[in-house]
Amino acid sequence: MSQVIEKVKSAYDIFVEASEAAEAAVRACRPTPMVVGTPTTFFGNEIDKTKPTYFVEGGVCGFASVIIKPARGQFVTLLKSRGVGRKSYYSGWDVASWEFAPSIRRDQSYERACAAAAGAVEVLQSYGINAYVDSRID
Repeated sequence: MSQVIEKVKSAYDIFVEASEAAEAAVRACRPTPMVVGTPTTFFGNEIDKTKPTYFVEGGVCGFASVIIKPARGQFVTLLKSRGVGRKSYYSGWDVASWEFAPSIRRDQSYERACAAAAGAVEVLQSYGINAYVDSRID
């Protein structure tokens, strides 16, 4: 009887794989652009065309992060040792989406941030790490 031995990935290898997945998700993301301007009425949806308008290619502004609960284990220990992430306000370990996908470091696109976080979470969950996406619109 032959025995199959699976190679266990190191925490660093998992981080690299999650980062690659996050960057791939950002490249595949196509945010819905928006036009921002002054409304014709106080609570109106119509834009006053006589005033300046701005095209926002990245769509709605916001941010996303990956929450890992509980904040222990080899993966979180690696993140802490490298200064990646911070203690979550609610509990667990909070890693900003741009820490997995540095290409969006200065990007304000909510959709790109969510895509990066979701890409990383998918990989982390595949290795049994309890992680989920947390996001907010600015």
